[in-house]
Amino acid sequence: MLSLKLPQLLQVHQVPRVFWEDGIVSGYRRPTSSALDCVLSSFQMTNETVNIWTHFLPTWYFLWRLLVLAGGPGFRAEPYHWPLLVFLGPTCLYPFASCCAHTFSSMSPRARHICYFLDYGALSLYSLGCAFPYAAYSMPASWLHGRLHQLFVPTAALNSLLCTGLSCYSRPAVLCAGSSLPVVTRLFWSQSCTQDVQLWASGSVRVCHGWRGGCWA
Repeated sequence: MLSLKLPQLLQVHQVPRVFWEDGIVSGYRRPTSSALDCVLSSFQMTNETVNIWTHFLPTWYFLWRLLVLAGGPGFRAEPYHWPLLVFLGPTCLYPFASCCAHTFSSMSPRARHICYFLDYGALSLYSLGCAFPYAAYSMPASWLHGRLHQLFVPTAALNSLLCTGLSCYSRPAVLCAGSSLPVVTRLFWSQSCTQDVQLWASGSVRVCHGWRGGCWA
């Protein structure tokens, strides 16, 4: 009979240093936990419980939003919506990958590194996904059809690849700021709120209205 007894939790000095978290002295799972133990531990107050649930619940919300939007009448037939769909895919993948990483990272030191490799990769892919709606909806009018606009998405893809490799090598936080450059520019350096926004897929134009110095797409 399968036992569903919750796993025993450990103090920080009872686990290898690779599993230590700054400022956390208790609530660690065994560094040789089984997959079942990892899943069961998500219902305990461990050092990873908050990380697990704050990524698990948004995954299903974003997936629901993706299905609602994609199932709408004519949504997929309108080229203007394609960048949004491209963005929502990684938006669902990233929190799910992070949830899995935090859930199963205590199986072994090797499993921990593999889990966070996938976590960093999904985060960098999310950064790349952000580049598509930014390029489609948020580019300042002065950038449209320019060299920077043409190179923005390819550069974001290269940035995503480099960030994944460097982050998995050195284990810092993945940097995604580069993909946000159009939004930052539009918010702080745009001279007029009413601007033409290029329709990335079909080439038509929209006019946006919003607050001073920025623009709602």
